[in-house]
Amino acid sequence: MAKKDIHQYVCTNCGAVSTAWSGRCFNCGEWNTLVEQIPEIMEGAPTNGKILPATNIGATIKEDFRRTATTIDEVDVVLGGGIVGGSVNLIAGQPGIGKSTLLMQLANALGKQVGVLYISAEESAHQVALRAERLGVKASKLQIATANSANDIAATIAEGKYRVVIVDSVQMISVDELSSAAGTVSQITASTQIITNAAKQTNTAVVLVGHVTKEGSIAGPKVLEHVVDVVLQLEGDRYGGFKVLRAVKNRYGATNETGIFEMKDTGLLPVANPSAALLAERQASDGSIVLATMEGTRPILVEVQALVNPTSYGYPKRAASGMDLNRLNLLVAMLEKRTKLKLAEHDIYINIVGGIRITEPAADLAVCMAIGTAAKGMQLAKNLVVFGEVGLLGEVRHVPFADKRLAEAKKLGFDGAIGPKTKGLSATQNKLLHVATDVRQALNQFLEKD
Repeated sequence: MAKKDIHQYVCTNCGAVSTAWSGRCFNCGEWNTLVEQIPEIMEGAPTNGKILPATNIGATIKEDFRRTATTIDEVDVVLGGGIVGGSVNLIAGQPGIGKSTLLMQLANALGKQVGVLYISAEESAHQVALRAERLGVKASKLQIATANSANDIAATIAEGKYRVVIVDSVQMISVDELSSAAGTVSQITASTQIITNAAKQTNTAVVLVGHVTKEGSIAGPKVLEHVVDVVLQLEGDRYGGFKVLRAVKNRYGATNETGIFEMKDTGLLPVANPSAALLAERQASDGSIVLATMEGTRPILVEVQALVNPTSYGYPKRAASGMDLNRLNLLVAMLEKRTKLKLAEHDIYINIVGGIRITEPAADLAVCMAIGTAAKGMQLAKNLVVFGEVGLLGEVRHVPFADKRLAEAKKLGFDGAIGPKTKGLSATQNKLLHVATDVRQALNQFLEKD
């Protein structure tokens, strides 16, 4: 059974494979995206395979995963109760968002219980130690090392001396057998595979740090996200506001949980009541609407601000901070068609306060009412929050977790909420909900002159 090494080149943009390098990918047309990869091709049929042992599926289900609680509540919620032994976890985020800070805090919390090794491939040990000193790290079982060789890291993991190993970052390490530079498709794939094999054999939990591209996706091949067990994304404004930790993939728990943090001098601190913090400086005025949104299974009240001005140019401008611009354009077109608002000659700006990014459709009604109040110089007649999805016909559609949104609004002192008709609510919650069947009715019924 012979093995033969053949040089091939893979496009980092589309994944197309070529046997010769060229400046431009023949498939997608992108320039300078072909990188070297050395695959192993097996010649002939395998003859030394062995029969796989099988286990009854019922007995396998009864085996539970051994978890180690991080004692950082927000992280434990996202992970599903703690970090699982033998799991490979990938955390990604924009530069400066706080990935290394969060991992140092995580290493400190775990290092008080089990053996933890923090491997830095980007910074020197002195730089890592300075961050640890700033964050007040005092874990007795935490050790620090620097390495760029994936082979050395895998050998250290295979020793079985540590329960948790943190590698910062996977784009900066390389396998000795490959000649390509660190960060290429072949290096990221090979490095992740040998580290994963060592982690599974010794039941060691591994946390990998991943870079992101300018589009916000995780840098490197998509196979990186398939190989690992858990993918976490740290989002938010790098200069301020809240940081949101989301589980994009989790083989050991749900992916609808989020952790909310705020950056302080002592590191990333969990936010106990994000709604109160986001609304602390709110001023009731035209163009301001409070949205009851969901971050995972947690209700949060955020302020949606709108500014509508006559345009000074031939083409009106639309800008959105904290929401999808295409969604804003769709809602503006719907308002122009289904209501009496004339927005074709106005610039429209939308801002979600606090650095929170809203992706759920339940924000539609709040955005529409914010635009309506800003365009007419009006505000809500009552102290209410708003939620609901809006269709192209102007109808307000049902959204999940209406009971949790109403409970959060009541807890923070609001008189109720404007939203779609919802079944299954208690008698008390039905009294709090002011039903809106369409956008036009909501604007006519619940707005008054400022």
